[in-house]
Amino acid sequence: MRHAVALAARGLGRTSPNPVVGCVILDAAGRPAGEGWHQRAGGPHAEIHALEQAGERARGGTAVVTLEPCNHTGRTGPCAQALIAAGVRRVRYAVPDPTPAAGGGAATLRAAGITAEPGPCTEEATAGNIAWLTSVRHGRPHVHWKYAATLDGRIAAADGSSRWITSPQARADVHRLRAEADAVVVGSGTARADDPHLAVRGVPGARQPLRVVVDTEGTAVAPGARILDDAAPTLIAVADDRAPALPGAELVRLPRAATGRGLDIPALLAALHRRGVRSVLLEGGPTLAGAFAAAGAVDRVTGYLAPALLGAGPAALGDAGISTIAQALRLRVTDWDRVGPDLRVTAVPATVTAPVPTGKES
Repeated sequence: MRHAVALAARGLGRTSPNPVVGCVILDAAGRPAGEGWHQRAGGPHAEIHALEQAGERARGGTAVVTLEPCNHTGRTGPCAQALIAAGVRRVRYAVPDPTPAAGGGAATLRAAGITAEPGPCTEEATAGNIAWLTSVRHGRPHVHWKYAATLDGRIAAADGSSRWITSPQARADVHRLRAEADAVVVGSGTARADDPHLAVRGVPGARQPLRVVVDTEGTAVAPGARILDDAAPTLIAVADDRAPALPGAELVRLPRAATGRGLDIPALLAALHRRGVRSVLLEGGPTLAGAFAAAGAVDRVTGYLAPALLGAGPAALGDAGISTIAQALRLRVTDWDRVGPDLRVTAVPATVTAPVPTGKES
């Protein structure tokens, strides 16, 4: 199953709005006979790739799948029926399918006389598919907040300079995160200060994410901004009482936040979800990050920490509506790693089930 989880990860950034799925077929003697993963939305599912590779060796064998085989006909046929037709006798799946339309594959398999059992590696498979699962369970995209800071938590110096706090290796690693996301989101402050491009660079075969600027007043993105080029699609979110004209970008008008400045974050996420966005990489500054945190809409945090101190300058997180230590958003570290000279730390809210932390050096 761990190999199937690793296979599923190869589809990150390429299968949305579908899940990532990996599958390994063992023959009747328990020997590997075929493997596959879901490579793109609309293409064959993981089980189909694995069954094609296994051929007749699948008969009487076992299918090990990271997600319960689907039970419906969409752009492809039901995988449960394909497994039945192939003569598989046993299926192990790490995560049950929570969708009403596609779920029920295990029951179909059992009705056909096939042993279908959940587990193992449920936590690992859930973590690998957390963006899709979040979208299904909560009706909004999964939000991954990324920031770069010094060891004392500063994202810029007192004079506003911030290039570059982290190393080239860390900045290259951010492009990997972008390549795995459906959308990259920044706020008006970042748009003004950095004129960001937000497209993926240096990741072969990457699908470009939707570039999103939360520009409440409609004044931060000027004609000629780098984000308006044709490298990737662009969406500008403005308040519903604003109507700026920006050739090269789609506009979405949203309600303002009920309290404070900015847009209503749940409304923004709902609008992105309607556009098929299932995963968001939040690269905004402290104000936007604070608004997402205050809305309870931060599902994962990755901090790139440079071995440097500034002592003054803006902190990574702005006002998140937290006034006392008892209200702190407690996190559970799921991974830490050296990236060049920097330290990358990934964490999730402490209430979320996550794999055991691992520490590595690269």
